[in-house]
Amino acid sequence: MTAREFFQWLSTLSPWLEIPIIVGAFVLVVGIILFFVEIAPRAGRKYTIIRLAVCVLFPVALLFFLQSYWWAILAAGALGLLFFWLDMRSREGSGSLFTIVAFLAPALLLVLIGLVVPTIQTFFQSFLNSSGTAFVGLDNFLWVFTQPQGVRTIINTIIWVLIAPAVSTVAGLAYAYFIDKTRGEKYYKILVFLPFAISFVGASIIWRFMYTSRPAEAAQIGLLNQIIVWFGGQPINFLAADPWNTLFLIVVLIWSQTGFAMVVLSAAIKGVPTEQLEAAELDGTNAWQRFFNVVVPGIRSSLIVVLTTISIVSLKVFDIVRTMTAGANNTSVIANEMYTQFRSFESGRSAAFAVILFVLVLPIVIYNARQLKKQREVR
Repeated sequence: MTAREFFQWLSTLSPWLEIPIIVGAFVLVVGIILFFVEIAPRAGRKYTIIRLAVCVLFPVALLFFLQSYWWAILAAGALGLLFFWLDMRSREGSGSLFTIVAFLAPALLLVLIGLVVPTIQTFFQSFLNSSGTAFVGLDNFLWVFTQPQGVRTIINTIIWVLIAPAVSTVAGLAYAYFIDKTRGEKYYKILVFLPFAISFVGASIIWRFMYTSRPAEAAQIGLLNQIIVWFGGQPINFLAADPWNTLFLIVVLIWSQTGFAMVVLSAAIKGVPTEQLEAAELDGTNAWQRFFNVVVPGIRSSLIVVLTTISIVSLKVFDIVRTMTAGANNTSVIANEMYTQFRSFESGRSAAFAVILFVLVLPIVIYNARQLKKQREVR
């Protein structure tokens, strides 16, 4: 019986039978964890035989149960035997390597299946045609960089990553510093943080109504255009006003991410030693000098985390653009164009946009990782 057949069989049972089976599966998982924690690391011939059985028989039985090829079953047994030999020769003693790998294997397997394999597949797909049957080299990338719409898409994405993180971080820092220790601080921070709790789709719908325009003689349902009409102006179609419409979309992300920046930076500011602030005050510095010369250097690591995090969000923004304009009027970004090409059955071009997005995100991730490593070294 395969795993699929087992679950199909399970769905046909009575709920009174499903419950003990599910509870039994939970108990089995707990037993496996206890096995790796308590039994596997122990020394002795009996435990060595148990580890050998787990290393060799378990993968062989699993692949046999999944009806895999015979050569894959033999390869799994050989690899299990090799791992058992490496575990026996481990410096920390037999069983130590076995335990470490047992706990890391689920996470590594998820990373492999959910990240590494799709990345490699997408990379190779970007060099194939729309149907994935013929190698076309760099044609998909050339198409992206030679089409006006493709170039505009990349430029829009760069504009997002230049404006949104900077403005969100500055606004969040201002809120965190000036609202800190004021009367009603928690209520102000709740109001600022609230947009971050709303999904991008929800925030986009809210702002779409804010930007909605109707003819001047009709009643306005968009708040901004209603204010403009009150002051004697003409309604503006904000989402069609190229190139400013991209900035109007960026406002939605800034509104959403400012609360995140405020919470992180507020916690960092509270961690700045009061002795440094008091010493700076005794030296005759004013509030602005203490802020720029003491507070900002003291929260530098948090500023980097906030900037890089919002930069990555800006690079891969999709929901806002798709919900509000669907990329019309020259507002498309890489993630949206990737989806658009995929829906048009242009998988090669879609993969090319995905690779470009990966290349843009990678330096930020590497920089963030290096900064975190430096912080650990300082500690």
